[in-house]
Amino acid sequence: MTISRLWLIDYRNHREVDLSLEPGVTLLMGPNGWGKTNLLEAMAWLSRGSSFRGAPTEALVRQGAERAVVRAEVDDGGRVVLLEAELSSTGRNRIQVNRQRVTRLRDLLGHFRTTVFSPDDLTLVKGSPGERRTWLDDLLVDLHPRNHGLRVEVDRVLRQRNALLKQARGRLTPDVAATLEVWDAKLAKAGEALAAARTEALVALEPLAAVVSDRLTSGRSTLTATPVADWTAEGLAAALHRVRDDDLRRGMTTVGPQRDDVKLTLDGMPARTHASQGEQRSVALALRLAGHRLVAERTGTSPMVLLDDVFSELDRERAEALVSLVPDAQVVVTAAAAVPDSVRFDAVMDLVVGSGVGG
Repeated sequence: MTISRLWLIDYRNHREVDLSLEPGVTLLMGPNGWGKTNLLEAMAWLSRGSSFRGAPTEALVRQGAERAVVRAEVDDGGRVVLLEAELSSTGRNRIQVNRQRVTRLRDLLGHFRTTVFSPDDLTLVKGSPGERRTWLDDLLVDLHPRNHGLRVEVDRVLRQRNALLKQARGRLTPDVAATLEVWDAKLAKAGEALAAARTEALVALEPLAAVVSDRLTSGRSTLTATPVADWTAEGLAAALHRVRDDDLRRGMTTVGPQRDDVKLTLDGMPARTHASQGEQRSVALALRLAGHRLVAERTGTSPMVLLDDVFSELDRERAEALVSLVPDAQVVVTAAAAVPDSVRFDAVMDLVVGSGVGG
C-alpha cells in the first residue's frame, strides 16, 4: 500500500499542500513546529478515520477556517483508490471513496492502512490500560474492518447501560432490573466477542513481538504480551450479575472489556514498572513492528510506515536495530536533525511551513 499523492487544504498549520511520494523511503526534514507530524497525521487519518495523536476533529482544522480537506491517491497492488475527507470544525465530516460518498466509517477502513511510530508510543508500556486497549483495538480494525463494528457495538451498549445505572440512582426497581437484563445480555455477547478477538490477535502477535524484541535488544530480553481480564473464567454475563449491586451504587459498569488490559513483561517482570526507559521503548517498537507484520500476513498487503521523529528518542544501537527491521514498504520518516548514517533514503524533502513541501 502506497500513497502516490497527498493534498491538504487548511489542515492544522498547512494552508495548502500538494505532495508527491515515491514508493521507497522518504525523509521529510524541517524545524520543530513546522508541521511534519501534521502531514503524517493526515495520512494516517485516511487509514483510520481519526487522529493517531487522539486530537478531536476541530483541532485538525486550521485556525480561522471552517473545514479541512485531506485527499490522497492510494495504490493498493495496482488498484488506485482516491480517498477524500472533508473535516468540519462544527458539523459532520464528509468522506468519499472514489468520488462516492460513504456514510459509515467502516466503509473507509481497509482501503489504506498505516503503521505509525512516534515518541508517544512509550505510553503503550508506561500508560494506563486504556492506551493498550486502544492500540490493540486499532490493530484489530487493521486486521479486518468488521472489528470496527464490534468495537462500536460494545461502546454503544456500555453507554446505554451506564445511562440506565445513573438514572437508577442505586435503586433496583423491577423496571430497572428488566432493562438491565437486556443490556447485560447485549454487553455479554458483544464484549465476549471483542475479548475473543483481542486474545486471538495477541496469541498471533506475541511470537512476532518476541522475535523483534530479541533483535532490538541483541537477545538480552524476552518479551511477552498476554490479555488480562478478571471476568473470563466465569463469563461476562455471570460477572455482570455478580457486580450489579456495586454497579448500581457507583452508577457505572465496573467489569467488562472496557476495563481489560494487556500484560507486557520482559524476562517475566512487568515492563511498566521494572524495565528501563530504553527497554520500554524497545517494547513499544516491538509491538508496532509485530503488528505491522501480522497485518501484512493476514491482509496480503504491507501498510505504509510512518516514523515520526523516532530516531531522536533512540540510542545508536536501538536506532540501527530499528533500521534493520523496517518492513519492505513505503516509509516516510520525519526528522528535525540528523538521522543515523545507516538509514538510506530514496527521496529527501524539506518542509516549507504553511505552503507545501519542497524537494
